[in-house]
Amino acid sequence: AKMIIFVAKHVGGFCMWQTESTEYSIKNTPYKNGKGDILDELAKACFNRGMRLGVYIYPGDDTWGAYLGGGGKTKDPAKQEGYNKVLRMQWEEVLSRYGNQIHEIWYDGGLVVPLEDIVKKYAPNAIVFQGPFASIRWLGNEQGIAPYPAWNSLKLADAKTGVATAEHGDPDGEIWMPLEADVPLKDHNWFWSPTNHKNLRNLDQLMEIYYKSVGRGTLLLLNAAPDTAGLIPEEDMKLYKQFGDEINRRFGKCIASASGKGETVDLKFENGTLIDHVVIQEDIVFGERVREYVIEGMREGKWFELAKGISIGYKRIEQFNPAELEAVRVRFTKFSYPPIIKNMSVYYVGESPVAEFQKMNNETLAGETVLDKSGKFETDLSGFIKTAGQYELAVRTEENRSLKILSASLILQGVETPGFTQIQENGNCNINITAHPSGGKGTIIITGRVDSQNTPSVTNVKFYLVKK
Repeated sequence: AKMIIFVAKHVGGFCMWQTESTEYSIKNTPYKNGKGDILDELAKACFNRGMRLGVYIYPGDDTWGAYLGGGGKTKDPAKQEGYNKVLRMQWEEVLSRYGNQIHEIWYDGGLVVPLEDIVKKYAPNAIVFQGPFASIRWLGNEQGIAPYPAWNSLKLADAKTGVATAEHGDPDGEIWMPLEADVPLKDHNWFWSPTNHKNLRNLDQLMEIYYKSVGRGTLLLLNAAPDTAGLIPEEDMKLYKQFGDEINRRFGKCIASASGKGETVDLKFENGTLIDHVVIQEDIVFGERVREYVIEGMREGKWFELAKGISIGYKRIEQFNPAELEAVRVRFTKFSYPPIIKNMSVYYVGESPVAEFQKMNNETLAGETVLDKSGKFETDLSGFIKTAGQYELAVRTEENRSLKILSASLILQGVETPGFTQIQENGNCNINITAHPSGGKGTIIITGRVDSQNTPSVTNVKFYLVKK
């Protein structure tokens, strides 16, 4: 691990540092007679060990009615100005004390409270996750699985939303905004509980995540949840170590490496050499130039294909069946400018292909209703959206004919929350759920209108939901 991002406040509103913004904080606990400051202790520990520090202060706060997923918006508009002052005070406290040390700032689920001036004043070099002045993006799910290709750039208009995801990646985009893949160690469980040990992932599952996040050019952020004693459970610590050891075993030392500029980078071996992995890294100082590539091996003087792909970016890990080779090369068959390859390394890991544990794109019937000629609809998706991520909503008639969605709005916990729905070219609606859903019926509602011009005056329709 190279960095710790500390959750100093979540939606409950409890602050883990000495704050004047609220009484709901560590100063009103027995810990060190009310003088304790976990953030301060962690900052010193990171400094002493040469680790980077990031800080997460959730934009929402239950004590003010600023709901989960609302980016700091209060349910009661009369409380908004007061809460803005509180959240600004919290960030000013933290960044004025540790801003020169903080490498990353987390605004989980977007941001509606103005904070950019505080960040520029105290932590101008920090990277920012989500929000209107974000410099990195959420992957779009909490499984740690990046789509492929995963482009680091995107269009300016998408970047400005503050909630852009991997889906908005565009190799020709104007803005460089890399991806971060956040994932809990216990499937779908970010917080410790006495019963969620049964959801602990295994090493094979973590390696799948590694290959499909880091191996697709994204930063991996793996959760650690302390128990009620403030300690990471022993079984979790054991798994973290196994994970790190396995990464080092596979990729700690390469057989050979090369770098270069142009259409081909190659490696020649004195004797036949067994390999099953190639790791490629572009020099991202010059951007992401590769659009397609093929990896080839030479045996008895003849080249044959080992793997092929599209994006590379900071890092691409390609795995293939073991092959004894005289040489290996990467040919770049499509690119925007001549590729600049910082590193191409080859390995023999001796493992079978990465297991497919996480299945995506299962369509679910998520409700039905009757539409009149206006085409207006409302559907409650609370029972079908169980985790944060990207969802696609489709509307079809009983004859399975697709109806184009013309407009859609997301209502979270009774409050309209703009910016989290987007109509796709295929007429379906993308729904961006940035926070782990909480609550029961009526907490996630989509309202909108479909194109009903060529339908009967009354039409039975069904809603289908896919988690991407």
